[in-house]
This record gives sequence, structure tokens and C-alpha cells, in this order.
Amino acid sequence: MLGQTVKGFLSGTNRMERLWLLAKIEFKLRYYENKLGLLWALLKPLMDVAIYYVVFKTILKSDLEAFASYLFIGLILWNFFLESTAGTTQILQTKKYLYEYSNMNKLEIYLSALMSNSIGFFFNLAMFIVFFNFVETDVMGLDVLNLWILPIFLNLFILSLALSLILSCIFVVAKDITQIWQVFTAGLFFLSPIFYKLTLFKQALPSFEYVNPIAGIIINARQVMMGKVLPDFELMLFDYGYALFLLLVGFILLNKIGAKAAEKL
Repeated sequence: MLGQTVKGFLSGTNRMERLWLLAKIEFKLRYYENKLGLLWALLKPLMDVAIYYVVFKTILKSDLEAFASYLFIGLILWNFFLESTAGTTQILQTKKYLYEYSNMNKLEIYLSALMSNSIGFFFNLAMFIVFFNFVETDVMGLDVLNLWILPIFLNLFILSLALSLILSCIFVVAKDITQIWQVFTAGLFFLSPIFYKLTLFKQALPSFEYVNPIAGIIINARQVMMGKVLPDFELMLFDYGYALFLLLVGFILLNKIGAKAAEKL
């Protein structure tokens, strides 16, 4: 049964073009009725950075160098994770028409939603690169090690897809998962090194970066984008392990529960 989901996804023609089209439409519709339109894709993380900068740099006097960039890269990774999990919890209900009245595979619905979020992520990443390299610091230009952000982001994408599958399938039988996930992610946000100094985070929570895959992803992203050094490969291995294991669980649930989602919702 597990192979049926993947086989059904791979067997279609023009699959990637359709996914890309759906992702672009969803991304544009998200900002369609707003006066500033697509600018909100950039303004949202910038406003978040401004708020946390005032709190931690101005009020709490954080001594972190390039603190605005430190926040920026952490927040755009976190926002992608949050939008791709909390934002898709009810996807089997809200997009029921797509898999009931078309030949779309359910997996395509999830992938198009995450690809839509990916457009926003890479837009914000480009703004971060410009800000960090040419505005905030004296370090000019890019480094080949920055390319490691691609496998790091792939790790985040797989993890977010896996949790999206799991949460949306649980929602079919237990609607409370929406509230539970909100509380869980609120706690996870403060248990991730988004605005803490890394040494302080590791002292307070020894080895917790190996327990919390989001923490590892943020740490490695900062290493390759800001420190311009190789990622921690042991940490990356743990993070990919979590992501792939949860993806397997997600596929199993999609086959067992997702197949009957239209009847139960």
C-alpha cells in the first residue's frame, strides 16, 4: 500500500508542470487581495525581525554580532516550517474538491502547497543574502559554501512534508490536533536557537540540537550562510534521519486514513 501513493504520483504525465502551476497560483492568491500584494512575502519576516531585534538587542542587550541577520535567517526557516505544517493541517478538507473531482494524486496537493511556500522562502533568502553581505557587515560577496543551503533546505522541506502528512491525516479523525500543534509549535519556537546565542542554547540544553531537528537545520543554515563554513554533517545526518522516518510514517497514514478522508470529513 505504501508503494501505491508514490507509484500513483510518479505515473502521471506533466506532473512537475502541473505542480509548479498550482504552486504559483496558490502563492499569488495568498496576496491577491492585499494592497501591497507580493511585498507582504518580504514585509512579514522583516517585521518579525524588527520586533525581536528591539526586544533582544535593544532591551535585553544581546551581544550577538550581526544580530539582525542572525534573526532573519532563523525566522525565514521557522516561518517556512510553521506555514507548511500548521497551514496544511486541514488540507484534506479544504482541498477535497481537487482529489475528488480531478485525477490529482493526494501527494500532489501537499507538494504544491509546500512548493508555494518555497517560492516565498527563496524570495526571503535572496533578501537575506543581500542584507547580510552588502548592508549589515563588512563581508562582501558570496561563497561557494553558501550552496550548502540547498541540501539543508531540502531537509527542511522533507521534514515539513512529513509532518504535514501526519497532521492532516490525524485531523481526519481528531480535530483537536490543530490546537495541540499550535501549543507544541509555540513551545518549539522558544526551544530553538532562533534568537539565542548558540553557546547559551547549548549550555542550557546540552545536545538538544540532536533532539530538535529544527534547531539543527537553523544551526547548519547559519554556519553555511553567515559563518561560510561547512555544515555539521553529524547533525545533518540526524536531521535527515528524523525527516525520512517521519515521511515514512506520513505515507503510511496517508494510505490508511487519507484514502477515506472524503468519507470522514
